Amino acid sequence: MGSHTSVTTPGAPAPRSRPAAPTRRVLDAIRHIVQLLRESSHEAAELGLSGPQLFVLRTVADSPGLSLNDLAERTRTHQSTVSVVVARLAAQGLLERKASAADARRAEISLSPEGAERIRNAPRTAQERLVAAVDALPAAGRRRLAAMLDALVEELALGNTHPDMFFEESEQRARKARLAHA
Repeated sequence: MGSHTSVTTPGAPAPRSRPAAPTRRVLDAIRHIVQLLRESSHEAAELGLSGPQLFVLRTVADSPGLSLNDLAERTRTHQSTVSVVVARLAAQGLLERKASAADARRAEISLSPEGAERIRNAPRTAQERLVAAVDALPAAGRRRLAAMLDALVEELALGNTHPDMFFEESEQRARKARLAHA
């Protein structure tokens, strides 16, 4: 009987080993997503915004009068995280917060005229596309994906804190960076 060794043509790619192929597919998928987020962040920067800030502004533009909790739900982000982005946008005069006419304890968030002008011709953000793509997956697929990503985060020991929005620097990290450069 003949040998089971394979012959490789010079210059041809080496045959893939079985365990590496799925790992590479996972890493390539993550690379594609990160690249999309990075490019979207650069587009937002051209408007003087971060990617998450543009995402929040576009979300508020689509649904004016949202509460902070409603906005966190729409952006699929923890309330404390989106609160930081909203505060920065309000400080820049791009968002307005006012008491709800129906319930004075509830603050409603809307675009200021400056905010509306800033995003008038803004492109769709990577975050919007990512949320829509994940939402379009069948429910069972979303649950499996969530479980696998949770396991990956646990394996990486990334902690159990609420993550920042994509490419949005937390106040704590920004403060540490300023102190390090001072």
